[in-house]
Amino acid sequence: MEQAILGGGCFWCVEGAFKRITGVHSALPGYAGGERPNPTYEEVCSGTTGHAEIVIIEFDPSIISFETILEVFFTVHDPTQLNRQGNDIGTQYRSCIMPISDEQEEKAKAAIEAFSEAFSNPIVTTIEEAKHLTVAEAYHHDYYARNPTQGYCAMVVAPKLAKVRKKLAHLYQ
Repeated sequence: MEQAILGGGCFWCVEGAFKRITGVHSALPGYAGGERPNPTYEEVCSGTTGHAEIVIIEFDPSIISFETILEVFFTVHDPTQLNRQGNDIGTQYRSCIMPISDEQEEKAKAAIEAFSEAFSNPIVTTIEEAKHLTVAEAYHHDYYARNPTQGYCAMVVAPKLAKVRKKLAHLYQ
């Protein structure tokens, strides 16, 4: 198994995009990149910790490549929005890749360059260390799957997931 740590706005969207993809064994919401250990959701939402909402993806690289993981990532969010995704504003919603190896870092740089052609604005995704990586509180796990009719889920998460599942239908179980 290998891990990918990605931040693309609200972690409910990113987590939902990776659920049911062949070769992905888990996708857990969390926080990383900040200055204090074990932050809470409320602390991260304050924008004062330096953490990003991230998703820790555990995948089988013999089934799905890190490059394909990045393709899903660049499809589910807009990597050209600095410190935001839509109405979610703040550094905690930044677009970031937190590689766990030099190989992942090189592949992340290559993906940013390759995907830049698909967007009319420059990609602002950062590559950074997953400092103080913390799994989010249990009530965030599988949030969209458990709350599909909740307002944010219905209006924000669902359209993003529909887009990625349509474009990359061959990846889903």
